[in-house]
Amino acid sequence: MQLSDYGILPEIHEALPGIPARVIARHRERYELVCDRGSTGARLKTRDYYWGDERFPTVGDYVMIDYVETGDSRILATLPRRSCFSRREPGPVPRDQAVAANFDYVFLLQSLNQDFNAARLERYLTLAAQSGAVPVILLTKADLADSCQSFLDETARVAPGVACRLISARTGRGLEELAPWLQPGKTLVFLGSSGVGKSSLVNALAGEELMAVSGIREADGKGRHTTTHRQLIRLPGGALIIDTPGMRELGMTEAGEGLAGAFPDVERFLGKCRFSDCSHTREPGCAIRAALAAGELDPARWKSWQKLHAEAETHAELLRRKREWSKNVALSRKARGAKK
Repeated sequence: MQLSDYGILPEIHEALPGIPARVIARHRERYELVCDRGSTGARLKTRDYYWGDERFPTVGDYVMIDYVETGDSRILATLPRRSCFSRREPGPVPRDQAVAANFDYVFLLQSLNQDFNAARLERYLTLAAQSGAVPVILLTKADLADSCQSFLDETARVAPGVACRLISARTGRGLEELAPWLQPGKTLVFLGSSGVGKSSLVNALAGEELMAVSGIREADGKGRHTTTHRQLIRLPGGALIIDTPGMRELGMTEAGEGLAGAFPDVERFLGKCRFSDCSHTREPGCAIRAALAAGELDPARWKSWQKLHAEAETHAELLRRKREWSKNVALSRKARGAKK
Protein backbone atom coordinates (compact mmCIF):
# COMPACT_ATOMS: atom_id res chain seq x y z
CA MET A 1 0.00 0.00 0.00
CA GLN A 2 1.35 3.42 -1.01
CA LEU A 3 -0.03 6.84 -0.14
CA SER A 4 0.20 7.70 -3.85
CA ASP A 5 -2.63 5.19 -4.35
CA TYR A 6 -4.76 7.44 -2.13
CA GLY A 7 -4.47 10.60 -4.16
CA ILE A 8 -1.47 12.53 -2.82
CA LEU A 9 0.44 14.31 -5.57
CA PRO A 10 4.07 13.16 -5.93
CA GLU A 11 5.48 16.69 -5.79
CA ILE A 12 3.66 17.32 -2.50
CA HIS A 13 4.63 13.95 -1.05
CA GLU A 14 8.31 14.41 -1.83
CA ALA A 15 8.40 17.91 -0.33
CA LEU A 16 6.99 16.85 3.04
CA PRO A 17 9.30 16.10 5.94
CA GLY A 18 8.26 13.25 8.19
CA ILE A 19 5.46 10.78 7.49
CA PRO A 20 2.29 11.97 5.71
CA ALA A 21 -0.93 9.95 5.80
CA ARG A 22 -4.54 10.24 4.66
CA VAL A 23 -7.61 9.92 6.85
CA ILE A 24 -9.84 7.15 5.49
CA ALA A 25 -12.33 6.87 8.37
CA ARG A 26 -13.29 8.60 11.60
CA HIS A 27 -14.90 7.03 14.67
CA ARG A 28 -15.51 9.74 17.27
CA GLU A 29 -12.02 10.58 18.59
CA ARG A 30 -10.18 7.82 16.73
CA TYR A 31 -9.08 7.84 13.11
CA GLU A 32 -8.10 5.27 10.51
CA LEU A 33 -5.17 6.28 8.27
CA VAL A 34 -3.15 4.99 5.37
CA CYS A 35 0.49 5.85 4.76
CA ASP A 36 3.49 4.34 2.99
CA ARG A 37 4.01 2.02 5.96
CA GLY A 38 0.49 0.62 5.73
CA SER A 39 -2.74 1.28 7.60
CA THR A 40 -2.81 2.49 11.18
CA GLY A 41 -5.18 3.73 13.84
CA ALA A 42 -4.48 7.18 15.21
CA ARG A 43 -5.45 9.81 17.75
CA LEU A 44 -4.84 13.54 17.80
CA LYS A 45 -1.87 15.09 19.54
CA THR A 46 -3.78 16.65 22.43
CA ARG A 47 -1.70 19.77 22.98
CA ASP A 48 -1.72 20.90 19.35
CA TYR A 49 -5.36 20.15 18.59
CA TYR A 50 -7.31 20.65 21.81
CA TRP A 51 -5.18 23.47 23.19
CA GLY A 52 -3.55 24.79 20.02
CA ASP A 53 -4.63 26.08 16.63
CA GLU A 54 -4.46 22.91 14.53
CA ARG A 55 -7.49 22.27 12.34
CA PHE A 56 -9.31 19.07 13.33
CA PRO A 57 -8.97 16.52 10.50
CA THR A 58 -11.82 14.88 8.67
CA VAL A 59 -12.13 12.07 6.14
CA GLY A 60 -10.04 12.85 3.07
CA ASP A 61 -7.56 15.06 4.92
CA TYR A 62 -3.83 14.61 4.56
CA VAL A 63 -2.05 14.75 7.91
CA MET A 64 1.46 14.44 9.33
CA ILE A 65 1.88 11.66 11.86
CA ASP A 66 4.18 10.17 14.42
CA TYR A 67 3.93 6.55 13.24
CA VAL A 68 3.62 3.80 15.86
CA GLU A 69 3.93 0.25 14.55
CA THR A 70 2.28 -1.61 17.43
CA GLY A 71 -0.38 0.84 18.57
CA ASP A 72 -2.16 4.05 17.68
CA SER A 73 -0.09 6.62 15.82
CA ARG A 74 -0.34 10.33 16.67
CA ILE A 75 -1.69 12.95 14.28
CA LEU A 76 0.60 15.98 14.54
CA ALA A 77 -0.78 18.39 11.93
CA THR A 78 -3.47 18.77 9.27
CA LEU A 79 -2.16 19.73 5.84
CA PRO A 80 -3.82 22.48 3.73
CA ARG A 81 -7.02 21.44 1.93
CA ARG A 82 -7.74 21.94 -1.75
CA SER A 83 -11.50 21.41 -1.28
CA CYS A 84 -13.84 20.94 1.66
CA PHE A 85 -17.45 20.43 2.71
CA SER A 86 -18.54 21.79 6.08
CA ARG A 87 -21.75 21.70 8.05
CA ARG A 88 -23.04 23.62 11.03
CA GLU A 89 -22.44 22.02 14.39
CA PRO A 90 -25.47 22.11 16.69
CA GLY A 91 -25.31 24.33 19.75
CA PRO A 92 -25.76 27.94 20.83
CA VAL A 93 -22.39 29.03 19.38
CA PRO A 94 -22.25 28.69 15.56
CA ARG A 95 -19.34 26.58 14.38
CA ASP A 96 -18.50 24.91 11.10
CA GLN A 97 -17.43 21.27 11.13
CA ALA A 98 -15.58 19.79 8.14
CA VAL A 99 -17.14 16.52 6.96
CA ALA A 100 -15.07 15.76 3.82
CA ALA A 101 -11.89 17.17 2.33
CA ASN A 102 -9.56 17.02 -0.67
CA PHE A 103 -11.96 15.73 -3.29
CA ASP A 104 -11.81 16.46 -7.02
CA TYR A 105 -15.43 15.95 -8.02
CA VAL A 106 -18.83 16.15 -6.35
CA PHE A 107 -21.44 13.71 -7.64
CA LEU A 108 -24.83 15.37 -7.06
CA LEU A 109 -27.40 12.57 -6.94
CA GLN A 110 -31.11 13.02 -7.65
CA SER A 111 -33.28 9.95 -8.21
CA LEU A 112 -35.97 9.88 -10.86
CA ASN A 113 -38.85 9.29 -8.46
CA GLN A 114 -40.46 11.51 -5.84
CA ASP A 115 -36.99 12.51 -4.59
CA PHE A 116 -36.25 14.75 -7.58
CA ASN A 117 -36.26 18.35 -6.39
CA ALA A 118 -34.94 21.27 -8.43
CA ALA A 119 -34.56 23.56 -5.41
CA ARG A 120 -32.47 20.94 -3.60
CA LEU A 121 -30.31 20.54 -6.69
CA GLU A 122 -29.67 24.31 -6.74
CA ARG A 123 -28.56 24.10 -3.11
CA TYR A 124 -26.25 21.18 -3.89
CA LEU A 125 -24.74 23.08 -6.84
CA THR A 126 -24.04 26.08 -4.63
CA LEU A 127 -22.36 23.90 -2.01
CA ALA A 128 -20.33 22.08 -4.66
CA ALA A 129 -19.14 25.33 -6.23
CA GLN A 130 -18.22 26.70 -2.80
CA SER A 131 -16.28 23.55 -1.94
CA GLY A 132 -13.73 24.09 -4.69
CA ALA A 133 -14.47 20.85 -6.57
CA VAL A 134 -16.16 20.16 -9.93
CA PRO A 135 -19.86 19.19 -9.80
CA VAL A 136 -21.32 16.33 -11.85
CA ILE A 137 -25.06 15.60 -11.74
CA LEU A 138 -26.19 11.97 -11.66
CA LEU A 139 -29.87 11.25 -12.22
CA THR A 140 -30.17 7.88 -10.54
CA LYS A 141 -32.74 5.08 -10.81
CA ALA A 142 -33.31 5.89 -14.47
CA ASP A 143 -35.00 2.49 -14.79
CA LEU A 144 -37.93 3.79 -12.70
CA ALA A 145 -38.87 6.64 -15.05
CA ASP A 146 -41.19 6.11 -18.03
CA SER A 147 -39.58 9.14 -19.66
CA CYS A 148 -36.40 10.91 -18.54
CA GLN A 149 -36.68 13.96 -20.80
CA SER A 150 -38.63 16.15 -18.37
CA PHE A 151 -36.01 15.50 -15.67
CA LEU A 152 -33.21 16.34 -18.11
CA ASP A 153 -34.97 19.56 -19.13
CA GLU A 154 -35.46 20.66 -15.52
CA THR A 155 -31.84 19.82 -14.70
CA ALA A 156 -30.61 21.88 -17.66
CA ARG A 157 -32.72 24.80 -16.46
CA VAL A 158 -31.21 24.93 -12.98
CA ALA A 159 -27.70 23.71 -13.88
CA PRO A 160 -26.70 25.16 -17.25
CA GLY A 161 -23.34 23.87 -18.43
CA VAL A 162 -22.96 21.24 -15.69
CA ALA A 163 -22.28 17.66 -16.82
CA CYS A 164 -25.32 15.41 -16.28
CA ARG A 165 -25.66 11.64 -16.70
CA LEU A 166 -28.59 9.25 -16.49
CA ILE A 167 -27.67 6.10 -14.57
CA SER A 168 -29.17 3.01 -13.00
CA ALA A 169 -27.19 0.96 -10.51
CA ARG A 170 -29.70 -1.89 -10.91
CA THR A 171 -29.41 -2.24 -14.70
CA GLY A 172 -25.95 -0.74 -15.17
CA ARG A 173 -27.23 1.98 -17.48
CA GLY A 174 -24.82 4.90 -17.85
CA LEU A 175 -22.16 3.57 -15.46
CA GLU A 176 -19.56 3.37 -18.21
CA GLU A 177 -20.14 7.09 -18.90
CA LEU A 178 -18.67 7.91 -15.47
CA ALA A 179 -15.19 6.74 -16.55
CA PRO A 180 -13.81 10.28 -17.16
CA TRP A 181 -14.25 11.07 -13.46
CA LEU A 182 -13.37 7.66 -12.01
CA GLN A 183 -9.66 7.93 -12.66
CA PRO A 184 -6.97 6.38 -10.39
CA GLY A 185 -6.08 8.71 -7.52
CA LYS A 186 -9.08 10.98 -8.08
CA THR A 187 -11.41 11.50 -5.11
CA LEU A 188 -15.16 11.92 -5.36
CA VAL A 189 -17.78 12.77 -2.77
CA PHE A 190 -21.50 12.00 -3.06
CA LEU A 191 -24.14 14.58 -2.18
CA GLY A 192 -27.73 13.41 -2.11
CA SER A 193 -30.65 12.66 0.16
CA SER A 194 -31.40 9.31 1.82
CA GLY A 195 -32.70 6.68 -0.57
CA VAL A 196 -31.22 8.30 -3.66
CA GLY A 197 -29.04 5.26 -4.31
CA LYS A 198 -25.57 6.25 -3.08
CA SER A 199 -24.79 2.86 -1.54
CA SER A 200 -26.15 0.97 -4.55
CA LEU A 201 -23.99 3.08 -6.85
CA VAL A 202 -20.84 2.42 -4.80
CA ASN A 203 -21.54 -1.32 -4.90
CA ALA A 204 -22.19 -1.23 -8.65
CA LEU A 205 -18.96 0.67 -9.32
CA ALA A 206 -16.97 -1.64 -7.04
CA GLY A 207 -18.49 -4.80 -8.50
CA GLU A 208 -19.13 -6.14 -5.00
CA GLU A 209 -21.26 -5.51 -1.91
CA LEU A 210 -19.15 -2.94 -0.04
CA MET A 211 -22.05 -1.06 1.54
CA ALA A 212 -25.39 -2.03 3.04
CA VAL A 213 -28.42 -0.98 1.04
CA SER A 214 -31.78 -0.08 2.57
CA GLY A 215 -35.10 0.14 0.81
CA ILE A 216 -37.25 3.21 0.34
CA ARG A 217 -40.81 3.95 1.41
CA GLU A 218 -43.12 3.52 -1.55
CA ALA A 219 -45.37 6.37 -0.35
CA ASP A 220 -42.82 9.15 -0.70
CA GLY A 221 -39.70 7.57 -2.19
CA LYS A 222 -37.60 8.49 0.83
CA GLY A 223 -35.00 6.24 2.37
CA ARG A 224 -32.98 5.76 5.53
CA HIS A 225 -29.32 6.42 6.14
CA THR A 226 -27.20 3.30 5.64
CA THR A 227 -23.83 4.95 6.28
CA THR A 228 -23.03 5.13 9.99
CA HIS A 229 -19.59 6.70 9.92
CA ARG A 230 -17.41 8.71 7.59
CA GLN A 231 -15.17 6.67 5.35
CA LEU A 232 -13.07 6.77 2.19
CA ILE A 233 -13.46 3.80 -0.15
CA ARG A 234 -10.95 2.80 -2.83
CA LEU A 235 -12.53 1.26 -5.90
CA PRO A 236 -10.78 -1.55 -7.80
CA GLY A 237 -9.90 0.87 -10.61
CA GLY A 238 -8.13 3.22 -8.20
CA ALA A 239 -10.73 5.99 -7.84
CA LEU A 240 -11.62 7.04 -4.29
CA ILE A 241 -15.08 7.76 -2.91
CA ILE A 242 -15.86 9.60 0.32
CA ASP A 243 -19.12 8.48 1.84
CA THR A 244 -20.37 10.21 4.94
CA PRO A 245 -23.62 10.46 6.91
CA GLY A 246 -25.04 13.90 7.46
CA MET A 247 -24.25 15.35 4.03
CA ARG A 248 -27.91 16.28 3.64
CA GLU A 249 -27.52 18.48 6.72
CA LEU A 250 -25.06 20.80 4.99
CA GLY A 251 -26.17 24.41 5.23
CA MET A 252 -25.09 27.56 3.49
CA THR A 253 -21.89 28.85 5.09
CA GLU A 254 -20.00 31.75 3.57
CA ALA A 255 -21.22 30.82 0.09
CA GLY A 256 -20.51 33.90 -2.03
CA GLU A 257 -18.37 32.05 -4.57
CA GLY A 258 -20.74 29.09 -4.53
CA LEU A 259 -23.73 31.24 -5.44
CA ALA A 260 -21.80 32.84 -8.28
CA GLY A 261 -20.87 29.40 -9.60
CA ALA A 262 -24.36 27.92 -9.28
CA PHE A 263 -26.32 30.96 -10.48
CA PRO A 264 -24.41 32.51 -13.42
CA ASP A 265 -27.74 33.58 -14.94
CA VAL A 266 -28.47 35.69 -11.85
CA GLU A 267 -24.94 36.88 -11.20
CA ARG A 268 -24.62 38.53 -14.61
CA PHE A 269 -27.21 41.12 -13.60
CA LEU A 270 -25.92 41.79 -10.08
CA GLY A 271 -23.88 44.96 -9.67
CA LYS A 272 -25.48 46.57 -12.72
CA CYS A 273 -28.22 48.47 -10.89
CA ARG A 274 -28.17 52.29 -10.80
CA PHE A 275 -27.69 52.25 -7.03
CA SER A 276 -25.02 50.13 -5.38
CA ASP A 277 -27.29 49.38 -2.42
CA CYS A 278 -30.29 48.45 -4.57
CA SER A 279 -32.72 46.15 -2.77
CA HIS A 280 -34.20 45.01 -6.12
CA THR A 281 -37.71 45.88 -4.99
CA ARG A 282 -38.73 49.40 -6.06
CA GLU A 283 -35.64 51.47 -6.85
CA PRO A 284 -35.38 52.97 -10.37
CA GLY A 285 -32.70 51.56 -12.63
CA CYS A 286 -32.77 48.08 -11.08
CA ALA A 287 -31.11 45.61 -13.46
CA ILE A 288 -32.71 42.61 -11.77
CA ARG A 289 -36.27 43.87 -12.11
CA ALA A 290 -35.61 44.92 -15.70
CA ALA A 291 -34.28 41.44 -16.52
CA LEU A 292 -37.33 39.84 -14.91
CA ALA A 293 -39.69 42.11 -16.84
CA ALA A 294 -37.90 41.40 -20.13
CA GLY A 295 -37.96 37.63 -19.57
CA GLU A 296 -34.15 37.50 -19.43
CA LEU A 297 -34.16 36.12 -15.89
CA ASP A 298 -36.28 33.21 -14.65
CA PRO A 299 -38.35 34.37 -11.62
CA ALA A 300 -37.97 30.93 -10.00
CA ARG A 301 -34.19 31.15 -10.28
CA TRP A 302 -34.20 34.65 -8.78
CA LYS A 303 -36.35 33.44 -5.89
CA SER A 304 -34.00 30.50 -5.25
CA TRP A 305 -30.96 32.81 -5.30
CA GLN A 306 -32.62 35.15 -2.79
CA LYS A 307 -33.40 32.29 -0.42
CA LEU A 308 -29.90 30.81 -0.48
CA HIS A 309 -28.26 34.23 -0.31
CA ALA A 310 -30.31 35.17 2.76
CA GLU A 311 -29.35 31.90 4.44
CA ALA A 312 -25.67 32.46 3.67
CA GLU A 313 -25.81 36.03 4.97
CA THR A 314 -27.43 34.92 8.22
CA HIS A 315 -24.78 32.29 8.79
CA ALA A 316 -21.98 34.71 7.93
CA GLU A 317 -23.31 37.15 10.52
CA LEU A 318 -23.45 34.43 13.16
CA LEU A 319 -19.85 33.49 12.40
CA ARG A 320 -18.81 37.14 12.59
CA ARG A 321 -20.39 37.42 16.04
CA LYS A 322 -18.67 34.20 17.13
CA ARG A 323 -15.29 35.50 16.00
CA GLU A 324 -15.88 38.78 17.80
CA TRP A 325 -16.91 36.91 20.95
CA SER A 326 -13.82 34.68 20.74
CA LYS A 327 -11.62 37.74 20.26
CA ASN A 328 -13.11 39.46 23.32
CA VAL A 329 -12.67 36.32 25.42
CA ALA A 330 -9.02 36.09 24.40
CA LEU A 331 -8.42 39.77 25.22
CA SER A 332 -10.13 39.35 28.59
CA ARG A 333 -7.97 36.36 29.46
CA LYS A 334 -4.87 38.26 28.41
CA ALA A 335 -5.86 41.22 30.56
CA ARG A 336 -6.47 39.01 33.60
CA GLY A 337 -3.11 37.37 33.08
CA ALA A 338 -1.34 40.74 32.93
CA LYS A 339 -2.81 41.77 36.31
CA LYS A 340 -1.35 38.75 38.08
